[in-house]
Amino acid sequence: MEEYVNKVKLNLDIYTGDDAYSDGDIEDEILSIVQSEEDLEEHLTHDNRWAVLYHLSTIRHNLLEWYDFDPEASLLEIGSGCGAMSGLFARKCRQVTGVELSKRRSLINANRNRDCDNLEIRVGNFRDMEFTEQYDYVTLIGVLEYSPGYVGGDAPFGTMLKKAHSLLKPGGVLITAIENKFGLKYWAGASEDHTGRAFDGIEGYPGVDFVRTFSRSELEKLMVDAGFEHNEFYYPYPDYKMPREVYSQDYLPAPGSITTPAPAYDRERYQVFDEVRVMNELLREGMFPFFSNSFLVFSKKD
Repeated sequence: MEEYVNKVKLNLDIYTGDDAYSDGDIEDEILSIVQSEEDLEEHLTHDNRWAVLYHLSTIRHNLLEWYDFDPEASLLEIGSGCGAMSGLFARKCRQVTGVELSKRRSLINANRNRDCDNLEIRVGNFRDMEFTEQYDYVTLIGVLEYSPGYVGGDAPFGTMLKKAHSLLKPGGVLITAIENKFGLKYWAGASEDHTGRAFDGIEGYPGVDFVRTFSRSELEKLMVDAGFEHNEFYYPYPDYKMPREVYSQDYLPAPGSITTPAPAYDRERYQVFDEVRVMNELLREGMFPFFSNSFLVFSKKD
Protein backbone atom coordinates (compact mmCIF):
# COMPACT_ATOMS: atom_id res chain seq x y z
CA MET A 1 0.00 0.00 0.00
CA GLU A 2 1.30 3.45 -0.91
CA GLU A 3 0.37 7.02 -0.06
CA TYR A 4 1.81 10.23 -1.44
CA VAL A 5 2.29 13.61 0.17
CA ASN A 6 2.89 15.71 -2.91
CA LYS A 7 6.10 14.12 -4.31
CA VAL A 8 7.08 11.99 -1.28
CA LYS A 9 6.04 8.33 -1.25
CA LEU A 10 5.00 6.55 1.95
CA ASN A 11 5.34 2.78 1.69
CA LEU A 12 2.91 1.20 4.16
CA ASP A 13 3.26 -2.44 3.10
CA ILE A 14 4.27 -3.67 6.57
CA TYR A 15 2.83 -0.91 8.75
CA THR A 16 0.79 -2.47 11.57
CA GLY A 17 -1.00 0.68 12.70
CA ASP A 18 1.02 0.90 15.92
CA ASP A 19 3.13 4.06 16.32
CA ALA A 20 5.21 2.49 19.07
CA TYR A 21 7.82 5.27 19.40
CA SER A 22 6.55 8.79 20.02
CA ASP A 23 7.05 12.06 21.86
CA GLY A 24 3.31 12.11 22.51
CA ASP A 25 0.56 14.45 21.44
CA ILE A 26 2.98 17.25 20.66
CA GLU A 27 3.69 15.38 17.43
CA ASP A 28 0.13 16.24 16.32
CA GLU A 29 1.04 19.91 16.80
CA ILE A 30 4.25 19.44 14.83
CA LEU A 31 2.29 17.81 12.02
CA SER A 32 -0.06 20.79 11.95
CA ILE A 33 2.90 23.18 11.82
CA VAL A 34 4.50 21.50 8.82
CA GLN A 35 1.15 21.08 7.04
CA SER A 36 0.49 24.81 7.43
CA GLU A 37 3.57 25.60 5.31
CA GLU A 38 4.62 28.18 7.92
CA ASP A 39 8.31 29.07 7.76
CA LEU A 40 9.84 26.72 10.32
CA GLU A 41 12.69 28.98 11.38
CA GLU A 42 10.21 31.80 11.92
CA HIS A 43 8.03 29.48 14.02
CA LEU A 44 10.99 28.56 16.20
CA THR A 45 11.52 32.22 17.13
CA HIS A 46 8.42 32.00 19.34
CA ASP A 47 8.19 28.28 20.15
CA ASN A 48 11.11 26.96 22.18
CA ARG A 49 9.65 23.65 23.34
CA TRP A 50 12.35 21.02 23.09
CA ALA A 51 10.42 18.50 20.97
CA VAL A 52 9.57 21.22 18.44
CA LEU A 53 13.14 22.52 18.36
CA TYR A 54 14.66 19.05 18.08
CA HIS A 55 12.47 17.91 15.23
CA LEU A 56 12.26 21.15 13.23
CA SER A 57 15.47 23.15 13.70
CA THR A 58 17.93 23.28 10.79
CA ILE A 59 20.74 23.41 13.37
CA ARG A 60 20.47 19.64 13.10
CA HIS A 61 21.95 19.92 9.59
CA ASN A 62 25.28 21.15 11.00
CA LEU A 63 26.09 17.52 11.73
CA LEU A 64 26.50 16.60 8.04
CA GLU A 65 25.94 19.70 5.91
CA TRP A 66 29.71 19.87 5.37
CA TYR A 67 30.12 16.22 4.33
CA ASP A 68 31.01 15.52 0.70
CA PHE A 69 28.23 13.12 -0.29
CA ASP A 70 28.35 11.60 -3.78
CA PRO A 71 25.43 13.32 -5.60
CA GLU A 72 24.75 10.10 -7.56
CA ALA A 73 24.54 7.99 -4.41
CA SER A 74 21.68 6.15 -2.78
CA LEU A 75 21.17 6.50 0.98
CA LEU A 76 19.21 4.46 3.52
CA GLU A 77 18.20 6.46 6.60
CA ILE A 78 17.30 4.05 9.39
CA GLY A 79 15.12 5.88 11.90
CA SER A 80 14.18 8.87 9.75
CA GLY A 81 11.87 10.27 12.44
CA CYS A 82 10.23 13.60 11.65
CA GLY A 83 12.65 14.26 8.82
CA ALA A 84 15.17 16.51 10.56
CA MET A 85 17.94 15.11 8.31
CA SER A 86 15.91 13.62 5.44
CA GLY A 87 15.67 16.87 3.49
CA LEU A 88 19.43 17.41 3.74
CA PHE A 89 20.06 13.89 2.46
CA ALA A 90 17.58 14.39 -0.39
CA ARG A 91 19.47 17.53 -1.45
CA LYS A 92 22.82 15.76 -1.27
CA CYS A 93 22.04 12.34 -2.80
CA ARG A 94 20.23 10.97 -5.85
CA GLN A 95 17.86 8.68 -3.93
CA VAL A 96 16.92 8.53 -0.23
CA THR A 97 14.96 5.76 1.49
CA GLY A 98 13.82 6.42 5.03
CA VAL A 99 12.76 3.75 7.53
CA GLU A 100 10.51 4.82 10.39
CA LEU A 101 8.35 2.98 12.94
CA SER A 102 5.73 5.72 13.20
CA LYS A 103 3.30 6.78 10.47
CA ARG A 104 2.66 10.08 12.23
CA ARG A 105 6.36 10.91 12.21
CA SER A 106 6.56 9.81 8.59
CA LEU A 107 3.72 12.19 7.73
CA ILE A 108 5.61 15.03 9.41
CA ASN A 109 8.68 14.10 7.38
CA ALA A 110 6.74 13.87 4.12
CA ASN A 111 4.94 17.18 4.64
CA ARG A 112 8.06 19.18 5.49
CA ASN A 113 9.94 17.64 2.55
CA ARG A 114 6.94 17.45 0.22
CA ASP A 115 8.88 18.71 -2.81
CA CYS A 116 11.54 15.96 -2.66
CA ASP A 117 10.72 13.56 -5.50
CA ASN A 118 13.71 11.39 -4.56
CA LEU A 119 12.47 10.53 -1.04
CA GLU A 120 10.59 7.36 -0.10
CA ILE A 121 9.66 6.55 3.51
CA ARG A 122 9.06 2.93 4.47
CA VAL A 123 6.86 2.77 7.57
CA GLY A 124 7.26 -0.14 9.97
CA ASN A 125 9.86 -1.97 12.03
CA PHE A 126 13.25 -2.29 10.39
CA ARG A 127 13.61 -5.90 11.48
CA ASP A 128 10.50 -6.86 9.51
CA MET A 129 11.60 -5.28 6.24
CA GLU A 130 13.13 -7.01 3.26
CA PHE A 131 15.57 -5.09 1.10
CA THR A 132 16.31 -5.95 -2.50
CA GLU A 133 19.16 -3.50 -3.01
CA GLN A 134 22.30 -2.18 -1.38
CA TYR A 135 23.10 1.47 -0.71
CA ASP A 136 26.06 3.80 -0.94
CA TYR A 137 25.30 5.21 2.51
CA VAL A 138 23.41 3.90 5.52
CA THR A 139 22.77 6.20 8.48
CA LEU A 140 22.16 5.43 12.16
CA ILE A 141 21.68 8.87 13.66
CA GLY A 142 20.34 8.55 17.18
CA VAL A 143 19.30 4.98 16.41
CA LEU A 144 22.01 2.48 17.36
CA GLU A 145 21.33 2.98 21.07
CA TYR A 146 17.75 1.77 20.55
CA SER A 147 18.72 -1.45 18.78
CA PRO A 148 17.01 -3.69 21.38
CA GLY A 149 13.68 -2.29 20.15
CA TYR A 150 14.59 -2.36 16.49
CA VAL A 151 16.18 -5.80 16.10
CA GLY A 152 16.01 -7.51 19.51
CA GLY A 153 17.99 -10.65 20.30
CA ASP A 154 20.88 -11.30 22.65
CA ALA A 155 23.32 -8.97 20.86
CA PRO A 156 21.12 -6.28 19.31
CA PHE A 157 23.83 -3.67 18.77
CA GLY A 158 26.09 -6.03 16.86
CA THR A 159 23.08 -7.35 14.95
CA MET A 160 22.08 -3.84 13.91
CA LEU A 161 25.59 -3.02 12.71
CA LYS A 162 25.93 -6.30 10.81
CA LYS A 163 22.58 -5.65 9.14
CA ALA A 164 23.75 -2.18 8.15
CA HIS A 165 26.97 -3.71 6.80
CA SER A 166 24.98 -6.13 4.63
CA LEU A 167 22.91 -3.26 3.21
CA LEU A 168 25.95 -1.33 2.02
CA LYS A 169 27.53 -1.67 -1.39
CA PRO A 170 31.25 -2.50 -1.41
CA GLY A 171 32.99 0.75 -0.55
CA GLY A 172 29.80 2.10 1.03
CA VAL A 173 29.83 4.14 4.24
CA LEU A 174 27.88 3.72 7.47
CA ILE A 175 27.29 7.07 9.22
CA THR A 176 26.58 6.75 12.94
CA ALA A 177 25.84 9.48 15.48
CA ILE A 178 25.42 8.59 19.14
CA GLU A 179 26.05 9.94 22.61
CA ASN A 180 29.25 9.00 24.45
CA LYS A 181 28.37 7.33 27.74
CA PHE A 182 31.49 8.96 29.23
CA GLY A 183 30.66 12.43 27.91
CA LEU A 184 31.86 15.12 30.29
CA LYS A 185 28.36 16.55 30.73
CA TYR A 186 27.29 13.32 32.44
CA TRP A 187 30.12 13.49 34.97
CA ALA A 188 29.19 17.14 35.57
CA GLY A 189 25.60 16.23 36.49
CA ALA A 190 23.54 16.16 33.29
CA SER A 191 20.93 13.40 33.22
CA GLU A 192 21.49 10.52 30.82
CA ASP A 193 19.67 11.56 27.63
CA HIS A 194 17.51 8.45 27.30
CA THR A 195 16.73 7.41 30.88
CA GLY A 196 16.56 10.88 32.43
CA ARG A 197 18.60 9.75 35.44
CA ALA A 198 21.95 11.10 36.51
CA PHE A 199 25.03 8.89 36.05
CA ASP A 200 23.21 5.94 34.43
CA GLY A 201 25.66 5.66 31.54
CA ILE A 202 28.89 6.08 33.48
CA GLU A 203 27.60 3.50 36.00
CA GLY A 204 26.98 0.96 33.20
CA TYR A 205 23.18 1.33 32.93
CA PRO A 206 22.14 -0.65 36.04
CA GLY A 207 18.70 -2.16 35.53
CA VAL A 208 18.33 -0.66 32.03
CA ASP A 209 17.79 -2.99 29.07
CA PHE A 210 16.06 -0.87 26.41
CA VAL A 211 18.88 1.53 25.53
CA ARG A 212 22.65 1.81 25.77
CA THR A 213 25.38 4.16 24.59
CA PHE A 214 29.09 3.43 24.45
CA SER A 215 32.57 4.75 25.04
CA ARG A 216 34.80 5.42 22.07
CA SER A 217 36.67 2.14 22.45
CA GLU A 218 33.45 0.13 22.94
CA LEU A 219 31.89 1.68 19.86
CA GLU A 220 34.95 1.06 17.72
CA LYS A 221 35.08 -2.58 18.82
CA LEU A 222 31.40 -3.02 17.89
CA MET A 223 32.15 -1.58 14.45
CA VAL A 224 35.17 -3.80 13.87
CA ASP A 225 33.31 -6.92 15.02
CA ALA A 226 30.54 -6.08 12.53
CA GLY A 227 33.03 -5.97 9.66
CA PHE A 228 33.95 -2.27 9.59
CA GLU A 229 37.73 -2.26 9.81
CA HIS A 230 38.16 1.46 9.09
CA ASN A 231 36.32 3.90 11.36
CA GLU A 232 36.83 7.65 11.30
CA PHE A 233 35.69 9.43 14.46
CA TYR A 234 34.44 13.02 14.66
CA TYR A 235 33.26 14.90 17.73
CA PRO A 236 30.18 17.15 17.51
CA TYR A 237 29.99 19.79 20.24
CA PRO A 238 28.05 20.27 22.44
CA ASP A 239 26.47 17.09 21.00
CA TYR A 240 25.27 15.57 17.75
CA LYS A 241 21.70 16.78 18.26
CA MET A 242 22.40 20.52 18.13
CA PRO A 243 26.04 20.75 17.02
CA ARG A 244 27.74 24.13 16.91
CA GLU A 245 31.05 22.61 15.81
CA VAL A 246 32.19 19.24 14.54
CA TYR A 247 35.81 18.42 15.41
CA SER A 248 37.93 15.82 13.68
CA GLN A 249 40.73 13.68 15.05
CA ASP A 250 43.11 15.94 13.11
CA TYR A 251 41.55 19.17 14.40
CA LEU A 252 40.56 18.98 18.05
CA PRO A 253 39.50 21.98 20.15
CA ALA A 254 42.34 23.98 21.67
CA PRO A 255 42.46 24.82 25.38
CA GLY A 256 40.26 27.83 25.97
CA SER A 257 38.13 27.31 22.87
CA ILE A 258 35.16 25.82 24.74
CA THR A 259 33.51 28.54 26.80
CA THR A 260 30.04 27.22 27.67
CA PRO A 261 28.82 24.04 29.37
CA ALA A 262 26.67 21.54 27.49
CA PRO A 263 23.03 22.66 27.65
CA ALA A 264 20.18 20.63 29.11
CA TYR A 265 17.51 21.11 26.47
CA ASP A 266 14.48 19.46 28.02
CA ARG A 267 15.09 19.28 31.76
CA GLU A 268 16.95 20.90 34.61
CA ARG A 269 20.41 19.57 35.38
CA TYR A 270 22.92 19.54 38.19
CA GLN A 271 26.30 21.23 37.90
CA VAL A 272 28.61 19.13 40.03
CA PHE A 273 31.67 21.18 39.02
CA ASP A 274 32.70 23.95 36.64
CA GLU A 275 32.33 22.04 33.39
CA VAL A 276 34.15 24.61 31.25
CA ARG A 277 37.22 24.70 33.50
CA VAL A 278 37.38 20.91 33.63
CA MET A 279 36.93 20.60 29.86
CA ASN A 280 39.80 22.96 29.20
CA GLU A 281 42.04 21.01 31.59
CA LEU A 282 41.12 17.86 29.66
CA LEU A 283 41.95 19.62 26.38
CA ARG A 284 45.43 20.40 27.71
CA GLU A 285 45.86 16.71 28.45
CA GLY A 286 44.61 15.56 25.02
CA MET A 287 41.57 13.83 26.54
CA PHE A 288 38.81 15.37 24.42
CA PRO A 289 38.13 12.19 22.34
CA PHE A 290 37.43 10.23 25.54
CA PHE A 291 35.16 12.87 27.12
CA SER A 292 33.41 14.25 24.04
CA ASN A 293 29.65 14.27 24.61
CA SER A 294 28.88 12.66 21.25
CA PHE A 295 30.47 10.76 18.39
CA LEU A 296 30.00 10.94 14.67
CA VAL A 297 31.56 7.92 12.97
CA PHE A 298 32.16 7.13 9.29
CA SER A 299 32.68 3.38 8.84
CA LYS A 300 33.68 2.11 5.42
CA LYS A 301 32.76 -1.29 4.04
CA ASP A 302 35.95 -2.48 2.35
